[in-house]
Amino acid sequence: MESRNIDLNADLGEGFGRWHLTEDEALLSVVTSANVACGFHAGDPLTMRRVCAWAAERGVRIGAQVSYRDLAGFGRRSMDVPAAELAAEVAYQIGALRVFAQAAGAQVAYVKPHGALYNRAVHDDGQAAAVVEGVLLAGGGLPVLGLPGSRLHAHASGAGLPVVAEAFADRAYTAAGTLVPRTQEGAVVSGGDAVVERAVRMATAGEVTALTGERVEVRARSLCLHGDTAGAVELARRVRGALESAGVRVEPFA
Repeated sequence: MESRNIDLNADLGEGFGRWHLTEDEALLSVVTSANVACGFHAGDPLTMRRVCAWAAERGVRIGAQVSYRDLAGFGRRSMDVPAAELAAEVAYQIGALRVFAQAAGAQVAYVKPHGALYNRAVHDDGQAAAVVEGVLLAGGGLPVLGLPGSRLHAHASGAGLPVVAEAFADRAYTAAGTLVPRTQEGAVVSGGDAVVERAVRMATAGEVTALTGERVEVRARSLCLHGDTAGAVELARRVRGALESAGVRVEPFA
């Protein structure tokens, strides 16, 4: 079996005030990259500061998880945001997180859209271009983490930004290689054994089985584990252990 390298990323900092959704400190002992909520779908200044400090202590790369302005819907409702407004909001979120990353002695190392914005930017040229404009506005030439073959990656590459292909062990795929919408039954893969098996198969064979049974090629440098899944910490540990047992080196992409 060919040895490969893979990054493990998780969505972290997804709380607000007294509400906490993700076990940030525990997950940061497992993952190699942290997609930190920047306040638009979840997250607040103190949560962002804490997660950045914990990530820096553990050598975990910090990424800005930018979103539509949708706290009530957790960023999972698609919105028609004018391009100039969306670009400014993306830059705003990156800038906010950068303050806390730098205070922790680290830096924002990449950008990843969240939820509805992530899925919209797969096929919507206007929204994808606006996200890229926001990344450029924030400065630094940050890598963009997203679905391979997406319009987001096409626009990012065209603007000279590095792109990083991502896969999801706990989400179902269509035959076209996109994610099955969460509104559809079977969109989220249940069962730890299934998630672990899919993670290893993605990292070693570069493939996954679609919800409808087709073999789908998945060439990814980063593997996402959702931090809001029940038992997320133990599942992340299992996934990492299985990857390493399969000869996969788990390390940051950035």
